[in-house]
Amino acid sequence: MNYRMIGFAIGRILLVEAALLLLPMAVALGYGESPVPYLLPAALLVLCGGLLSFKKPRQASLFARDGLAVVALAWIAVSLFGALPFYISGSIESFVDCFFETVSGFTTTGATILTEVESLNRGILFWRSFTHWVGGMGVLVFVMAILPMTDGHGMHLLRAEVPGPTVGKLVSRMGDSAKILYGIYLVMTVLEIILLLLGDMPLFDACINSFGSAGTGGFSCRNLSIGAYDNAYYDIVIGIFMLLFGVNFNLYYFLLVRKFRDVFHSEELRTYLIIVATAVAAITLDILHIYHSVGTSLRHAFFQVSSIITTTGYATVDFNAWPAFSKAILVMLMFIGACAGSTGGGIKVSRILILLKTVKKELGSIVHPRSIKRIRFDDHPVEHEVLRAINVFLIVYLVIYSFSMLIISVDGFSFETNFTAVAATLNNIGPGLDQVGPTSNFFGYGPVSKLILIFDMLAGRLELFPMLILFYPSTWKKRG
Repeated sequence: MNYRMIGFAIGRILLVEAALLLLPMAVALGYGESPVPYLLPAALLVLCGGLLSFKKPRQASLFARDGLAVVALAWIAVSLFGALPFYISGSIESFVDCFFETVSGFTTTGATILTEVESLNRGILFWRSFTHWVGGMGVLVFVMAILPMTDGHGMHLLRAEVPGPTVGKLVSRMGDSAKILYGIYLVMTVLEIILLLLGDMPLFDACINSFGSAGTGGFSCRNLSIGAYDNAYYDIVIGIFMLLFGVNFNLYYFLLVRKFRDVFHSEELRTYLIIVATAVAAITLDILHIYHSVGTSLRHAFFQVSSIITTTGYATVDFNAWPAFSKAILVMLMFIGACAGSTGGGIKVSRILILLKTVKKELGSIVHPRSIKRIRFDDHPVEHEVLRAINVFLIVYLVIYSFSMLIISVDGFSFETNFTAVAATLNNIGPGLDQVGPTSNFFGYGPVSKLILIFDMLAGRLELFPMLILFYPSTWKKRG
């Protein structure tokens, strides 16, 4: 374990977070609010970050376990410091609640303990949603896009942070790949803001809602989420962009370099769109009797399917009041999630596809014992290591899910509430059903349950293993 390099990398990340706090501070000043809640944490971040990264170690390499540890510790550190504006401003009284809200922001979960958000200061609302935007593509990917840190060993950081079964570089230099990803991300975010402004949405609201949909997070500046506007144009624009941000960003790069064949032959993209279309059609028919209009039913079905499969968590209506069939579809989408390499959470469409192909292969082996077949994905054979990683991921996922449900059940909520609360946090969605539904929140859970759900949010965003490796004793042994 390269302790000095881990400290150096985390120090650099803290310095970047200090700079990021200047944005909500500027917003606060613009609205005549106190800059202190952002100035004090920024000063503390500069002090801690400066001490950690004052001198770059001679041995700057980061290996696999170092990369996993850096990612996990960095996300915990930025969340702890990021919670300070909420605490110092008095917007949230309990620091555990502040930590919960900040982790929910950076992990793009969108689960909240706040019962009312419209009375919050504009600077706090901006910081709350801006954490979505930074965390969407990844805190470390953002830092790698602007600061060289690891002398070519950044692949271990990218692999630990970017969601999906496999990770590859777009170009030869890791920093350049990060810049490309964030460049595409920024352009798409700005485009969404412009389209919302063209629909007469206020600039502040357009930025907040675009941050939430870009990071597939779901924090809004309105108590009723997107439903507060009751505007079909906003629903369509935000719904489409949520789907777009749920697509593997590598495909957007392929579009830019005119590799259209790679885009159109993407199995994951085709499956993703088929799942969305099927779910929208089924829910539209199921809720038709509620809204008495095909157009209105289709609008709400499309928005909620887009919101849930991309794990954004925005809502236009209280889908907790929908029929059981529609709610069952939405819960299934919570687990499926978006595409690998996107800003969305969940198990990921690619993993689901490969798991289904594995089942098909095993059934074929039973019927034809002498046949030898390889699983292929996007016309390429899937390596044994990838299959093993996916199987282990699923086992660990189920274990964490089960233990989380067991522990939070002590608080006495219903099975439906606890089941969807863990689903909403481990899959980085936000709202669940029943008492954590779209019109409710997570405030009622006790401190222990909130810490468990915080762990779930971090584990879900970081693909489980970076968080688990912190508890593995051998991780902390020095390299020989």
